[in-house]
Amino acid sequence: MTRTGTGLTATALREGVGIALDSLRANKTRAALTILGIAIGVMVVMAMAAAVKGINNSVDDIMKQIGPTSFFVVRFQGGNNADDDETTPKWWSYPAITPAEAAMIRALPVIANVTMSNNSDHVVMAGPTQATMTVGGRSPSWIEVSGGDVTAGRSFSNVEEDLGEKVVVLSESAATILFGDMDPVGQSIHVTGDSYEVIGVYRPPPNLFNTLSGGFVIMPYRTFSRHVAQPWENQWASLLVRPRDSVTQQDALDAVISAMRRSRQLRPAQENNFAVVTQDKILENWNKLTGVFFMVMIALSGVGLMVGGIGVIAIMMISVTERTREIGVRKALGATRTEILWQFLIEAATLTLVGGAVGMALGGAVVLAIDSFTPLQAAVPAWSIAAALIASVLTGVVFGLIPANRAARLDPVEALRYE
Repeated sequence: MTRTGTGLTATALREGVGIALDSLRANKTRAALTILGIAIGVMVVMAMAAAVKGINNSVDDIMKQIGPTSFFVVRFQGGNNADDDETTPKWWSYPAITPAEAAMIRALPVIANVTMSNNSDHVVMAGPTQATMTVGGRSPSWIEVSGGDVTAGRSFSNVEEDLGEKVVVLSESAATILFGDMDPVGQSIHVTGDSYEVIGVYRPPPNLFNTLSGGFVIMPYRTFSRHVAQPWENQWASLLVRPRDSVTQQDALDAVISAMRRSRQLRPAQENNFAVVTQDKILENWNKLTGVFFMVMIALSGVGLMVGGIGVIAIMMISVTERTREIGVRKALGATRTEILWQFLIEAATLTLVGGAVGMALGGAVVLAIDSFTPLQAAVPAWSIAAALIASVLTGVVFGLIPANRAARLDPVEALRYE
């Protein structure tokens, strides 16, 4: 009776899988060394993919908090843009963003709110306790734009901003670092030699970057620019602009760009000496950065798969040698080269698939540990599971071709004589 192609394939599949599993049970150490490289490669793929996804989720959370149509006005946006002498970037001559421009944009009918901001790191002291923290200057409406809540005390007012009062709001982590369990409201801290009164405690919206922060201090922007920032640091102030809900982002962009160009007296043919950065552009640049992580991930996992593939060649070559007489008998009974080749390829793919399953289990444990013991909300993307399994099977097929082809080409007479 002639076997159908489907029946032949199913039989070969069952036989190949069964032989591979028997080989694993009979030669545990050898099989473990074979699948180790595959397992490491798969584990790296899953762990790094989960970490990158967790970071991307945090970036998305930040974008949602500031509003989907919000955008930034900054002095310049990336790139060098060197002049003809190729030594001085064009943006070097760009004027800094000023509080007057922030007020001008805030007055536009299409704009709901504008926050001026700048940051720098400084040693912050409270009595004998001191720590290096991010100190930032903000407009009074900063919470409305940034999100979060004042959990104790209050934020600073427009009057305190206009007068440049020495008042600050501490993040919850900063308050804990500097004052422990003591109520910080009404206490004093020192930054760059000046004393500041703590008027509030701020709880930022949850995201990875706030969790990783060692604490931050917010004060009126005018106070920051006068007493904390160095002159050159004032050149890097930026604006976060939130359009009104009924206004499209493009309409708001057009209005802000027109107002800035008029304010800076730019002629129609002149380029902007400022930059407007949308969230789409930020996410585009961020995705380029995470692309680098994925390249590293692919390289590391590729090394593991390569090591595992070499192990597959070694163990399958041994298997072919040990089963030479069996192969001779099968060929003598009518087995074709294709059937022998198919059997050994299935066996190799099964070995690497087991390695991939072990790697997935290890990767899942690593992801669980990251999620439990770090602020990163790691999550395994579905595509990484599929990619890991496919890569495992393909590794077995590709590296199993050499021993499988050797087995298929054995002369049945010589194979039967083999002792």
